[in-house]
Amino acid sequence: MTAAHQLPLWLEVCTAILLLVSSLFALTGAVGLLRLKDFFQRMHPPALASTLGTWCVALASILYFSGLKASPVLHAWLIPILLAITVPVTTLLLARAALFRKRMAGDDVPEEVSSSGDRGH
Repeated sequence: MTAAHQLPLWLEVCTAILLLVSSLFALTGAVGLLRLKDFFQRMHPPALASTLGTWCVALASILYFSGLKASPVLHAWLIPILLAITVPVTTLLLARAALFRKRMAGDDVPEEVSSSGDRGH
């Protein structure tokens, strides 16, 4: 714990601000999740907020541990990079599954677009 007291004040303040901003993104995503009515609308706020929040936490981690080691510590970027790759795929699969269930239930949903590019011409 003595190494934490050796960090410059500006570095501790930047880390704290980034963590607070991240928590505000998480809160915004949670409020959006609760307030929106439809599943498809509810998908967006948590996804966007968690992405931005993850980048803020990763940057705070990089700043803090780079300050402790007095050299760049960049391995924390791996987490948001992997999330940036996997979250859109997961979101797409969830949206397709929900759309499929709505179609099977007979709900009013947009028409299915054929994969061949022929859109009824």
